[in-house]
Amino acid sequence: MYRPSARRIERERHKRTRARRATAIATISTVVTAAVLFLVVTGSPGWPATKKAFFSAHYARMALPKVIDGLWLNIRLMVICGAIILVLGMLIAVTRTLRGPVFFPLRALATAYVDFFRGLPLIICLLMVVFGVPALRLQGVTVNPVILGGTALVLTYSAYVAEVFRAGIETVHPSQRAAARSLGLSGPQTMRFVVLPQAVRRVVPPLLNDLVSLQKDTGLVSIGGAVDAVHAADIIVGKYFNYTPYVVAGLVFVALTIPMTRFTDWITARMYRRQSQGGTV
Repeated sequence: MYRPSARRIERERHKRTRARRATAIATISTVVTAAVLFLVVTGSPGWPATKKAFFSAHYARMALPKVIDGLWLNIRLMVICGAIILVLGMLIAVTRTLRGPVFFPLRALATAYVDFFRGLPLIICLLMVVFGVPALRLQGVTVNPVILGGTALVLTYSAYVAEVFRAGIETVHPSQRAAARSLGLSGPQTMRFVVLPQAVRRVVPPLLNDLVSLQKDTGLVSIGGAVDAVHAADIIVGKYFNYTPYVVAGLVFVALTIPMTRFTDWITARMYRRQSQGGTV
């Protein structure tokens, strides 16, 4: 039966002591910092007016149910647009990595798309799509602000996701392609069964970060009149001239985003541990 040596036991005890000390110091420093910030904010001359305008319990209770109802629109947009963005981003990334002069027009078109929508601010894209498309009065084209706002989100985020996928594809060593071709796989088969599985696994953390950003940016569809969480808060603010609903909407988005952020951190740390241990990513 294995028994650790006295030196090993002492070393483990020392590690536990240092860990407890670090935790205690971090807790005390956090509490002190929070207390100082609280005293500075609440002791400022304009705090009573700010508290009434931004932190009213009455308006918070009034706004919360309406903001939650509007949040379902944001969640649906995130899920539907996220799925479309992943597919479109993958297609653009694969197009940009096609080899051979015959594919040059496709590569150039994909590159132009990525360059344009990565450089165009999202708010400008939303304004152009939400207000520009209805102005054209095209037959059979929807003027629904939710669909148009989602389209603008897809156009912008697909460009970013395409670059993430392309970076993952380019990290796959050329020897992987050569080995696959030597086994008789065609070019498309090599991409599907060898390159893409490795590339996708390597870019999961940045893809999740883009998903977190997408969740927050779904609130921008309110500029077209869609009643999401942000617009629901804006309606109450415009009616009562109190800004507490904005704070409520912001906190709801934060509460929704934090679990996704922590999940992304966990995935990133897990992949890093596997890479450092020499395991399969």
